[in-house]
Formats: sequence, structure tokens, C-alpha cells
Amino acid sequence: MRKLKKAVSLILTVAMTLSFAACGGSSSTVASSSAASASASASAAADSDMSYVQDKGTLVVGMTDFAPMDYRDENGEWIGFDADMAKAFAEYLGVEAEFLEINWDNKLMELDTKGVDVIWNGMTITDEVTNGASVSEPYCNNGQVVVVPADKAADYTDTESLSGLTFAVENGSAGAEQLDELGIPYVAKTTQADALMEVASGASDACVIDLLMAGAMIGEGTSYPDLTYTVQLNSEEYGVAFRKGSDLTDAFNTFWKEAYDEGTVMETATTYGVQESVIEK
Repeated sequence: MRKLKKAVSLILTVAMTLSFAACGGSSSTVASSSAASASASASAAADSDMSYVQDKGTLVVGMTDFAPMDYRDENGEWIGFDADMAKAFAEYLGVEAEFLEINWDNKLMELDTKGVDVIWNGMTITDEVTNGASVSEPYCNNGQVVVVPADKAADYTDTESLSGLTFAVENGSAGAEQLDELGIPYVAKTTQADALMEVASGASDACVIDLLMAGAMIGEGTSYPDLTYTVQLNSEEYGVAFRKGSDLTDAFNTFWKEAYDEGTVMETATTYGVQESVIEK
């Protein structure tokens, strides 16, 4: 009997030891699982552009001086169709919009290095842009047009007639791309506004700018009443660019649809005279 008791006692001791070991293993597994889950959550937050923007409290908008999309008012504040809608999107995210003038030719690099959080400046959707960024659904129609002095417009009505003209165009722009395709040399300027001034001053015979800008900046009652546009070189669409894989792209598309349905988009577009170019949602 004494030997039996010893045997039972030994069995119970071993069983308890194994039980404690199992419990210890279970706690370790739970702790390990919790740590992995926390690590995954932290990684997801780190990869979220929206969290990044909301944590710092600003949405940095990369743009250039380009009326009627982005330009300064008499108080030096950035306004325009894109600027006003960028402010509304920033408010939607719970942050402030901050505008930064950039070299348009370096726009994708500015985005990649987090110099800016978004490129929003009447940006034409091209293969270069879609390969280097996450691009929103298109929101405006546009085209590239040739601007010349109004008194010479009758001489330039097709692409063949443009040969021999000296051109100015914004460096890295859709207009520069069109001239490259036509094999027409040009002087590269920092902005479209600079290209317009080249023609107004007589330094260049012509320039290529966005149709939306031409509608706002040239002709009777504008800053350049003696200029007009003749040949439209293409048709294109505007989009907004975020970093590759950014969750801000989906957030923008949702915001834009809601703003369109509420009438905010068309009201703002009408303020700046671009309502006919807005793409219906």
C-alpha cells in the first residue's frame, strides 16, 4: 500500500508539472500572438499616409502658380479651383492645407521624399505620373493649346504652320511633351505663367499652356488681352497624385464624390470659371 501511495504521488507530481509547463507554454503563445498583433498594427499605422498626415496636422500640397487652379490673391493667400478644393479636402481629413511651390519637373521626387503629400495643380494624367504615383480618378477635362499674339493667329491654324516658331513652355509639363512629340524645339520655363510672359514680351513667338489657363488668362478682359490660342494639340484629364500605395487616394475619391453630390465642386468651379471642364460624378 505504501508503495502504491508513492507511485500515485509520483504520478500526480509529474502530471502537475506537465500541467504547469503547458500553462506556461499557453501564456507564452498568447503573449507572442499579442506582440505580433501589436507589431502588425504598428506597421500598418506606419504605412498609412492618412495617419502620417493627421499626426503632423498638415496636408502639404505641391503646386505651381497656375491660374485658375492655384494662384495668390491680393493678400498673398493661395486660391483657385484646386487650392480651394485642397483646403476642403484637408478639412475633411481634420488637418490644415499647406501650399508649397515646387519645380514641376521634380514633382514625383518631391512626393517620394515626403517634401509634399500630394500633387494637386491641374496635373495631366500621363504614363509617367501613373507609373510613379497613386493617382485619383480624373476630375477635369483639359487640353494643350498654342498661344500666339492675336494679330498673328490667322497664320497658325494647324500643327504644320507652327514650324519655325520659337516656343516657350513649362519644363516637364504636358505642353513640353506635346512639343517633343512634334519635334519642335522650345525654351523651358519654370511655370506656365513664365511661358505666357515670354510671348507677351515678344521674347518667344508662341507658347503651349493648358486650355483651362488660357481661358482664364488670355483674351479680352484678362491679364493678356492681346494674346489668343489657336491650335489645340490634344485632349487630356486632370488627376491628383499621392504616394504609391497611399490610402489617401481612396480617401480623396470618396471626398470628391461627396463634395460633388453636395454641390461644393460645381459651386467652386463656377467661382473660377472652370465648370464646363469638371467631369460629372
